[in-house]
Amino acid sequence: MISFANPSAQFHSYKNKIELAVLKVLRGNQYILGKEVSSLEKEFADYLNIKSVIGVANGTDAIEIALRALNIGQGDEVITVSHTAVATVAAIEATGAKPVLIDVDKNFFTLDVSKLNKAINPNTKAIIAVHLYGQSVDLDKISAFCKLNKVFLIEDVSQAHGGLWNEKKLGTFGIISCFSCYPTKNLGALGDAGLIATNNILLSKKIHKLREYGWKNRYISEIKGRNSRLDEIQAAILRIKLKYLDKDNLKRKKIASIYIEGIKNSHIILPSVREKADPVFHLFVIRTKFRDQLKKHLEKNGISTGIHYPVPIHLQKAYKNKIKIPADLKVTELLAKEVLSLPIFPELKISDVKKVISVINIFNPKL
Repeated sequence: MISFANPSAQFHSYKNKIELAVLKVLRGNQYILGKEVSSLEKEFADYLNIKSVIGVANGTDAIEIALRALNIGQGDEVITVSHTAVATVAAIEATGAKPVLIDVDKNFFTLDVSKLNKAINPNTKAIIAVHLYGQSVDLDKISAFCKLNKVFLIEDVSQAHGGLWNEKKLGTFGIISCFSCYPTKNLGALGDAGLIATNNILLSKKIHKLREYGWKNRYISEIKGRNSRLDEIQAAILRIKLKYLDKDNLKRKKIASIYIEGIKNSHIILPSVREKADPVFHLFVIRTKFRDQLKKHLEKNGISTGIHYPVPIHLQKAYKNKIKIPADLKVTELLAKEVLSLPIFPELKISDVKKVISVINIFNPKL
């Protein structure tokens, strides 16, 4: 079976280095918020060319803490999309703020900036721009909108570590940016982990307090915080993987280019790339009206796939009729029926990529 994703394969790519790094932590005497975490924070800040990075427990916490750092909570509204991981919306709700969901662009699947005017109101405090599947939101337009309307721009870069907009790293455009380092991500730990980045030093100091009980000095809570600490083992693993992030992203891009050049089936819509964007293909997502048939066809031929995402957040039981939707979400609902994620990860063999292509090219759906 050709795997859709395989974080174990990446572990084996850097097995010796990772095992030595983990062993060093185990033999030390600090396992939470120690030298590995502080070193990762500095190295990732250097990688992004940003002033400050703060390690937290996971990507969902990263968004929640970012919102709390901006004093966003009860009575406030935060605009984002329904076509995203539930984590984005769950983090907003965790602060007491109200998520407001708008539609995505039909060509690039990210937040449709033209829909923002219908969603914004005096209670709007922030917009979370999700760089989905490894590709950027139109940052020129959304940055201008946020500036004009005096709302915060928060970037959710959980699926786009290393991606670029106009040759500048994603995660450096908003007031704060948030990264998940879940094992399948472009920069993935071997457990849960998250990172928050900002150029605002005052916000950075506040985020440091928020992630650990509001402490500046141990045991003394200056503000109400929580426990969202990144452990040393995950930080050590991420430090190894960060060194190879750009190299691994190039492998993803090569696989994507082979798919784009090789897939020749009139029933398939291939992903588009925005002008100014340099995507890192966390996922390679195609569209077809015959998605379920194609998925079964691939499975019969030993190829696993994913669906990101099968049910939009606004139609899920936990949120249906309980969340603010200023206008229809037609594109989001259409994508949920048509998107299919093909196998893509740095260690995927090119021979397997070519097999996926050949199986797709012989696909002939029942009309």
